[in-house]
Amino acid sequence: MAEEKGLVMPQHVAIILDGNGRWAKSKGMPRNYGHVQGAKTVEVICEEAYRMGIQYLTVYAFSTENWNRPKDEVDALMKLLRNYMKTCLTTAKKNRMCVRVLGDKTGLDEDIRKRIAELENATKDNDGLHFQIALNYGGRDEIVRAVKEIAGKVQKEEIDVADITEAYLSDMLDTRGLPEPDLLIRTCNEQRISNFLLWQLAYTEFYFTPVAWPDFTKEELVKAVEAYNHRDRRYGRV
Repeated sequence: MAEEKGLVMPQHVAIILDGNGRWAKSKGMPRNYGHVQGAKTVEVICEEAYRMGIQYLTVYAFSTENWNRPKDEVDALMKLLRNYMKTCLTTAKKNRMCVRVLGDKTGLDEDIRKRIAELENATKDNDGLHFQIALNYGGRDEIVRAVKEIAGKVQKEEIDVADITEAYLSDMLDTRGLPEPDLLIRTCNEQRISNFLLWQLAYTEFYFTPVAWPDFTKEELVKAVEAYNHRDRRYGRV
């Protein structure tokens, strides 16, 4: 167990799930096969993260830019998402997981929005891992949506311009009420944040690994936490 190694656990870990398609291609399989295997990895890492003592886990599942992918791949991802919502509800009940979806839900089909609402409502009082799924999410889009909402409040004279602080803006974001990530992991050796949690990652430690997401295991998660423990972290570390 990671705890036995004397590691300080990050309270909140965010992960960019990269490499599903490339992993599948390397095995002579279609990209959608990689997405299916990647969804299974998410379930495993949720359980392992909580056992290790991580309290919040946020994964980047589908970005606002992902709509630009080939239609058959997007359709397959939406089908996978529909199935995953059912699986996630079962997993959440078993592990007392509190699930929350980040992003612009209005851009998703009505049946998916309904399943998200059911999942969030059914798990909101659970006291296990706090699991956030970023769907139709983009960091810039999130900030723009928040700014528009704030501008509307100023226009209606519900708040004054002087009321707009960093804390106020944070409370208008999709992640309101959540601690900022201590550690960001990106798989498959890409070294960029790709419009993910732009506001929230201001003081986050980054960890990049060549391992593709479907091959990401508890052992790989422990390596990331070990690297985090070697950082000279003066903000947000307990």
